[in-house]
Amino acid sequence: MKSFLKYLLASVLGVLIGFVIVFLISIGIIGAMIAATDRVVEVRPNTVFHMKLDQPIVDRASGSPFDDFDLLSMRPVRRLGLNDILENIEKAKNDDNIEGIFLEIMMPQAGISTLREIRAALADFKDSGKWVVSSADSYTQSAYYLASVADHVYITSTGLLQWTGLRSEVMFFEGTLDKLGLEPQILRHGEYKSAVEPFMQDEMSDESREQVMTYLGSIWQVMLEEVAESRGIDAEHLDRIAEGLLVRSDESALEHGLVDEVVYKDEVIAKLKELAGIDEDEDLKTVNIARYTRVPAEREGRRLPREKLAVVYAEGNIMPGEGGGQVIGSDRISRALREARRDTMVKAIVFRINSPGGSALASEVIWREVELASKEKPVVVSMGDVAASGGYYVAAPATKIVASPQTITGSIGVFGLLLDASEFLNDKLGITVDVAKTNQFADIGSIYRPMTPAEREILQQEIESIYETFIERVADGRDMEVSRVDEIGQGRVWSAYDAKEIGLIDEFGGLTRAVEIAAEEAEIDVYRVISLPRIPDPLEELLRVFSFDVRMRLFGKDLAETSPYYETLKGALENQGIQARIPFDIRVY
Repeated sequence: MKSFLKYLLASVLGVLIGFVIVFLISIGIIGAMIAATDRVVEVRPNTVFHMKLDQPIVDRASGSPFDDFDLLSMRPVRRLGLNDILENIEKAKNDDNIEGIFLEIMMPQAGISTLREIRAALADFKDSGKWVVSSADSYTQSAYYLASVADHVYITSTGLLQWTGLRSEVMFFEGTLDKLGLEPQILRHGEYKSAVEPFMQDEMSDESREQVMTYLGSIWQVMLEEVAESRGIDAEHLDRIAEGLLVRSDESALEHGLVDEVVYKDEVIAKLKELAGIDEDEDLKTVNIARYTRVPAEREGRRLPREKLAVVYAEGNIMPGEGGGQVIGSDRISRALREARRDTMVKAIVFRINSPGGSALASEVIWREVELASKEKPVVVSMGDVAASGGYYVAAPATKIVASPQTITGSIGVFGLLLDASEFLNDKLGITVDVAKTNQFADIGSIYRPMTPAEREILQQEIESIYETFIERVADGRDMEVSRVDEIGQGRVWSAYDAKEIGLIDEFGGLTRAVEIAAEEAEIDVYRVISLPRIPDPLEELLRVFSFDVRMRLFGKDLAETSPYYETLKGALENQGIQARIPFDIRVY
């Protein structure tokens, strides 16, 4: 027995020592990565800036190697920051060593509004007299929308180009809930507040279909007009191409003028060499996004400007608490807004919102900080792909609201959803639940029984109260009558193209334009931009990433590969209280 215990303890100790050694080696490797990322990169003359957009694009990448590294697989998992992409394009425009941009994109992992911001930056780059070339084996529709801004658009032989029009697909769960014996108990305000429809019917309501067709139509029209202008093709003809699916091959894409030439990779490289002024027998000099980010930008003067402009990034579902990553925690974002407000050197704030909404309570907490900040200094909201429901709630008090025409916004409405699982438990599993309570409403919201009429009335009153607060917040912030906000509210989702007409936003533009407006409002010419919330301490990030990876391994490889779905389900389960959220996760294809 003593021998067994001795060997057992020795084995445990060996495992622990091995774990510590692996951990220290990992720290060393990542430390070396940090040192490498801190190293300044020099760009030689006649260099081409290679923009390969093959990774997810978020508003702001953390910059921490721990966010981009899987400790167990020892592989990087990169995300591109829109802020870095825009800054790099601007930097390249003024860099005498950069001859042009080679855009390589086939299937972008970003929304249409994000791609439009990159597209606008590339158009500005071209205005400086430099060139942009795009080449891909195939183009998805969103990839082509971005690529069409280039001076030359190439496609590989036998490649495909998608140009089919836009669609929105909604999944309904009524049949599933019926089979499981789960009864959704729904409360909402707003005839267009269709967030709960997937749980109560098997197809879109007339109101939901109306709003979807309206915003899809306006987004498609903007895409047609912008591609038409870039390619010199009539917008109506572009629509006919989509309607008849006339582009089905590389030859038909060339025939209809969507691309300039069908080429192979070696031919693209030869063309880039010619444009960059490099001899045929020399190697093409390129610099990618990751390396070019480490190239210092030129600045006027020897010192950093004292005056600052703060950009506060809020991306993901709105929830109480700290949040982080792709979750907007009300505590964390409120703290960042408060820091920017109280810093006397920060003369203006840009609040970048990319959110479908979420907790009504968390939205109210953030709204308060935006309101306080806007009373002391200019606050300009920059909307990303979506800033709707709770995402619009927190934007309402801003000095000005800027959005891309394709941004999804509005959805001014409120809903609550409870599940009655009594039939599922009783009939499917044979489980019964009894309760003893001191007061009538002690178990209000219980999933073990249906709501009583009195409970439904109480909860509906709460929904109505929060909706009234919502439209009052919007009315005060946008200087509109409450009745008018109610008229355009009712949970209806708008594209920013239409939202501008009804007064929900002020101007079209992306993050760059929002920064310009904020500087104009603050009357500052020389300033530096700071980003908030601040990036967490690297060691904390290491521990967080490591613990997440371990959880993924414990759940299994399949779950790790489908973690976006896991996070979506996890977020749905964590959505407590009344929600101000758009109907579903909107992705435009």
